[in-house]
Amino acid sequence: MAHPSQLGFQDAASPVMEELLHFHDHALMIVFLISTLVLYIIVAMVTTKLTNKYILDSQEIEIIWTILPAIILILIALPSLRILYLMDEINDPHLTIKAMGHQWYWSYEYTDYEDLGFDAYMVPTQDLAPGQFRLLEADHRMVVPIESPIRILVSAEDVLHSWAVPSLGVKMDAVPGRLNQTAFIASRPGIFYGQCSEICGANHSFMPIVVEAVPLKHFENWSSLMLEDA
Repeated sequence: MAHPSQLGFQDAASPVMEELLHFHDHALMIVFLISTLVLYIIVAMVTTKLTNKYILDSQEIEIIWTILPAIILILIALPSLRILYLMDEINDPHLTIKAMGHQWYWSYEYTDYEDLGFDAYMVPTQDLAPGQFRLLEADHRMVVPIESPIRILVSAEDVLHSWAVPSLGVKMDAVPGRLNQTAFIASRPGIFYGQCSEICGANHSFMPIVVEAVPLKHFENWSSLMLEDA
């Protein structure tokens, strides 16, 4: 999860998020180099009284500063399109979970099981246990197995919501009457926090998302207990 005064992204917990972080660093380095070059040119133009007549009217320079930005855009666009297709790829998911947004809580339904579903409300501040995070803890966590493709079907009951978990590289709008889908693979065990990322009303800030990634054996034990309680 994010920490106070943190400037960068959260640590990646899925292969897609790792790719997104690499692309961010790649694009940021290009922006940094362009900014440095522009700053150098501005300083050079301001601090010198000399003028090169060949720079004022030069076909070669105009060709260079036309082709060079096109090459830079290609260097940014190609990896961006690659990641876009990777994020849209859903091959043979091991588990499908339907996340339904309500005002103001999430409900989850494990569609591969006959009767496994629950609502996830935010834990009020006065009920938080030591070590739990304010505005981020939910009374029921969405438990998933690690290293398994998970498909999330996202919709809403009333208004627009958005199911987002930054460390997993997942963000999908929940639209009433529409079923959107996304997928992720949790590469390590852990508890990953997210929040509704669409302004959905007065309690928009109070519908957190908590994903708990566990080994497959622990997930099977958890699902068995949930089915017995149901």
